Amino acid sequence: MKFETQAIHAGQDPDPLTGAVVPPIYQTSTYKQDGVGGTRGGYEYSRSGNPTRKALEECLAALENGAAAFAFASGMAAEDCLLRTLCRPGDHVLIPADAYGGTFRLFDKVLSRWGVSYETVRQDDLQAVDRAAANRKPKLIWAETPTNPLLSIIDIRALGEVAHGHGALLVTDNTFASPYLQRPLDLGADVVVHSTTKYIGGHSDVVGGALIVKDAAHTADLAFNQNATGGVAGPFDAWLTLRGVKTLAVRMDRHCANAARVAEMLTGHPAVSEVFYPGLSGHPGHELAKAQMRDFGGMVSFRVAAGERAAAEVCGRTRVFILGESLGGVESLIEQPARMTHASASGSPLEVPADLIRLSVGIEDASDLLDDLRQALG
Repeated sequence: MKFETQAIHAGQDPDPLTGAVVPPIYQTSTYKQDGVGGTRGGYEYSRSGNPTRKALEECLAALENGAAAFAFASGMAAEDCLLRTLCRPGDHVLIPADAYGGTFRLFDKVLSRWGVSYETVRQDDLQAVDRAAANRKPKLIWAETPTNPLLSIIDIRALGEVAHGHGALLVTDNTFASPYLQRPLDLGADVVVHSTTKYIGGHSDVVGGALIVKDAAHTADLAFNQNATGGVAGPFDAWLTLRGVKTLAVRMDRHCANAARVAEMLTGHPAVSEVFYPGLSGHPGHELAKAQMRDFGGMVSFRVAAGERAAAEVCGRTRVFILGESLGGVESLIEQPARMTHASASGSPLEVPADLIRLSVGIEDASDLLDDLRQALG
């Protein structure tokens, strides 16, 4: 089945009892057993397994073309479970020099205390990655593409070859692209990470995360740790995410179309000094993005020529773009990463420019979005 069909049907057969075409919300904590140890369908307790969560996991596995998926209460819960499954004290990880602030915080403030070290490296420089991997023999290489918030494009296939050549796994955060625009497992990644809060859920009404693995090698350990640590997606959250994913394809088409128009307008605006969007022909990753993505995504970042204070003022003047963190919802959002989503990276190698603004371009009428940005920029 094609992507759009899978998004609507994978893991979502009509209910065998009633014929309901939408999977039920199994809002239960426990299940009646038919005698001691006699579970129905293997369900005994909803932390360990829930039919609504299972439907979401089967759908996500199909969309990423993976062997199995695991749904969590947040993207960070998914990352934490993955890293504690794959890594042990003394292991080393290579992370991007341009990465989500929450991911950096997890490595820098949590896992480092557990004895897992990390090193930042520019992943668009494959020779630098190769040297770093040869020097420290990392357990895994953590990648984002497009990156958050500077929208760099990383060659997943080439990075996978580097990782595997040094005995490491490649983990790719696919949140910005979504499985509709990019399938990292098909390009050589071993594990895909999502904040399903973003494009997959798509309506800013649910928080969640997911892991999708390429093969079955780590599924048993991940399933054990998912249950043991307990950061699972609740049944209603799983249902909301599953509802959102049905329209992922049509939403992403509109996100991409609107973002392209926004980026083009910003490129010619005198108040803007630099625009970051892989759909622009001058973007250094433009050709690579064309090769490994269906389209260029709905995220646009830009720098304000007048500096940090002016950038904050622009964020405060928009009327359609809502000042807020997160991304990927149907509504457009605006934020200043250095003081919001990436504040935890201040003073680190991942520090972002203070005059940077990040846009999550929604699916509103594009002319309204352009008019709003023009008036905010003055």
